[in-house]
Amino acid sequence: MAPPDAVIVGSGPNGLTAAARLARAGRKVLVLEGSDTIGGGARTSPLTEPGFSHDVCSAIHPFGVVSPAYRSLQPSVNWITPPVALSHPLDGGRAVGLFNNVKETADGLGAADGDRWAGLVEPLVGDLDAVVETFLAARITPNPFSRAVRTFSLHGARSAITLAGRFRSIEAQALIAGLGAHAIAPLDRQFTAGVALLLAAIGNARGWPIVRGGSQNIAEALALIIREGGGEIETGRNVSSIDEFGESAVFLDLNPLAAKTLARTRMNPADIMTLEKWKPGAGVFKVDYALDAPIPWADPISPRAGTVHIGGTLDEIAAAEEAVSKGDHPDRPFVLLAQQSDFDCQRAPPGKRTGWAYCHVPNGSDRDMTDAIEAQIERFAPGFADRVVTRHVRTAVGFEGYNANYVGGDIGGGAFAVGRFLPSVKNPYRIGHRLYLCSSATPPGSGTHGMCGWNAARAEIDGHS
Repeated sequence: MAPPDAVIVGSGPNGLTAAARLARAGRKVLVLEGSDTIGGGARTSPLTEPGFSHDVCSAIHPFGVVSPAYRSLQPSVNWITPPVALSHPLDGGRAVGLFNNVKETADGLGAADGDRWAGLVEPLVGDLDAVVETFLAARITPNPFSRAVRTFSLHGARSAITLAGRFRSIEAQALIAGLGAHAIAPLDRQFTAGVALLLAAIGNARGWPIVRGGSQNIAEALALIIREGGGEIETGRNVSSIDEFGESAVFLDLNPLAAKTLARTRMNPADIMTLEKWKPGAGVFKVDYALDAPIPWADPISPRAGTVHIGGTLDEIAAAEEAVSKGDHPDRPFVLLAQQSDFDCQRAPPGKRTGWAYCHVPNGSDRDMTDAIEAQIERFAPGFADRVVTRHVRTAVGFEGYNANYVGGDIGGGAFAVGRFLPSVKNPYRIGHRLYLCSSATPPGSGTHGMCGWNAARAEIDGHS
């Protein structure tokens, strides 16, 4: 039997996307996965009770719905878009929402801040494809002729705290703080404003969707494309060295340290040194809930939102993220909560609900943050604890045990650093002869968008067409 044209080690969304692009280009591909199921960060499992389906890692997919890779591949995924992308509750039964359009979001911020929001975000929404294609590319090379890209470049390179300082209200500042905290970094870090702006623009343009039936269906849809193109997928197959693959192109959907160990004999010396410098970012602690009723939010916006940011004001969120960066566990962590079953009846039995919540913790943490997370939820949804049927918890250390790519519980592909966002002359995926790193440690980083794999596959196709 002829060897495959390309071997993909790891079946996360990036590895599967690389394989799907190569298969569509007529290449014979083989995907190898050490676990019994494909998916990596896009898996769904009954973690709590029979009949409850929980997204193990990724759950809400703002990047998925705008991904150039997915727009091209057209995986058979049924997106569900909640009426509110994001709610951010505040004390006293108040909340601010990121609605699925600019006007509603701006109206909720009051006259002065509403105008500022519209002036900042509306150009991005109007030319969102150009913004996404620029900043999810292999190399960021802003188009000077696009007003939207110029606006994003100007404001996105700043810190989330600086961006929030353009607004006056507690609501607007809190909204930006929560968006910026998706960077998993202190909010005074450069480029955290870019994370906030991109997520805001996607929400105002397309919403933040979930996948009917669970995030696992993204992986299954990509696998179908691979198989339709004649590719093969093997699960339960661990790889100890890439030497067995001969001259086949090899794509590693792995963290850089694992990639170096596996492929050192075929790597460029300079790339070995680069991968050795890679450092993981903060970890996460996660709780999945089986609930006997919807979460009893005190505000009117959160019941309509697929995602809820729980952390209070800008100052509170900034303090929590700063504490994590210093190796501390905040008493009041910033919590990201998703309530998929409110919009997808396939996730829980009739009348029941799921809850998905995590907070940031120091890398390698084994601390149980359940009480801290639930205190934050109770703060904005009194009576929440009474609706909990079962909990499933996973520490940062537990995340690494579940998926070795999550070093110390880091789900982001490495520490948030300015260098990850600057243009590079060198191809950021090629680390040897027909050898590619395509995990979220490569541009454009974390998120279920498949662009790391998509861009890496292009490097192979362009070099060996």
